[in-house]
Amino acid sequence: MATKTIADIEVKGKRVLMRVDFNVPLADGKVTDDKRIVAALPSITRAIERGAKVILLSHLGRPAGKGFEAEFSVKPAAERLGELLGKPVKIGPQEVVGPEAVEMVAKMEPGDVVMLENVRFSAGETMPDKAKKNLDGKLTPDQQAKLDAFVEDLSVLGDVYVNDAFGTCHRKHASMYGVAKAIAAKGGPAVAGFLVEKEIRYLSEAVAKPARPFTAILGGAKVSDKIKLIASLLGKVDNILIGGAMAYTLLKATGASVGKSMVEADQVEPMKALLEKADGKIHLPCDHIGATEFTSDEAQAVEGVDIPDDLMGLDIGPKTVDAFSAVVAASKTVVWNGPMGVFEREAYASGTKSVAEAVAKATDAGAISVIGGGDSAAAVEQMDLADRMTHVSTGGGASLTYLEGKPMPAIDVLDDKA
Repeated sequence: MATKTIADIEVKGKRVLMRVDFNVPLADGKVTDDKRIVAALPSITRAIERGAKVILLSHLGRPAGKGFEAEFSVKPAAERLGELLGKPVKIGPQEVVGPEAVEMVAKMEPGDVVMLENVRFSAGETMPDKAKKNLDGKLTPDQQAKLDAFVEDLSVLGDVYVNDAFGTCHRKHASMYGVAKAIAAKGGPAVAGFLVEKEIRYLSEAVAKPARPFTAILGGAKVSDKIKLIASLLGKVDNILIGGAMAYTLLKATGASVGKSMVEADQVEPMKALLEKADGKIHLPCDHIGATEFTSDEAQAVEGVDIPDDLMGLDIGPKTVDAFSAVVAASKTVVWNGPMGVFEREAYASGTKSVAEAVAKATDAGAISVIGGGDSAAAVEQMDLADRMTHVSTGGGASLTYLEGKPMPAIDVLDDKA
């Protein structure tokens, strides 16, 4: 059943609590990359144009949850949003919620926009994470009280809840889950914004109804982070191309020599079992670009699968690039999450660049390509290839969770269409 969106509800004259993801990079008090702010504009503009009073909620960085910290203030993001909207965006009080916030919202007129301070200034916002660390998996009475109080203080500010923060939809935080439930309990709608709707559509369609051949490209540092994703995708895809440091654990599992490459020793045996079930769908690097030390930019080519004892693999080699590119070129659906090497350094960026170009060419030829956020999204942005991809996700962790088929409480709590 499809999730309701802001397009399905009446917002005129109502107070719309909208959770956005303005966790943007800053320098000298200014936003250096406003893509996440721009991505939320359709939902914000929709609400404004239909006469809503818009109250925005976001986190920025990792404050301690002990009150206001100037370096994590959302003020720069609010100022940039104001520039994009062509109208002022008022900043909420340092306390996030409370009498001052209530008074500010009470004075709003239809079409006004207020942005509350960083929700993570309150300990209640991330309190659900504490349950995972407790022995019984539950919050203590004191922790539950802090969570409940913050949810209540936020929910009294709104009549409608809109979730347009896909990047944090895999978290059960107060502003992502608790407030949606509280608004719904009062009889108000809790719906998705246009960005969340778009993310769900592309990710679900890519996995549930892929045009074939369907290829997944996975990279990054730890195979342990993606073992469940690999296992989940094996029954859905035609090919899985694996690069990045995680490839060396899999190569070790095949019996190949990996030199000084990063290997998760406790994952070698599980990878052997996974490879046996893969039925040839998993493609691993057949050559490499390496160095004697991780910090070295003196790259050396390794022409075969085996890596000498004095080297570590830091990127896929040209033969692997050709092999991976050929698979991508023949694909009709491509999902990519994770770089092929240490792409932040020019000496080891060639593999990621080449695979990105291959995905762009496949997209140009009619394939559907979904870039799963995180480093993959950063890579295609840096390479000016984002516009040639079908969809670039705004949420790395969230997209992984969705692709794995795990529950997404912040989405599941939203209203369904009849």
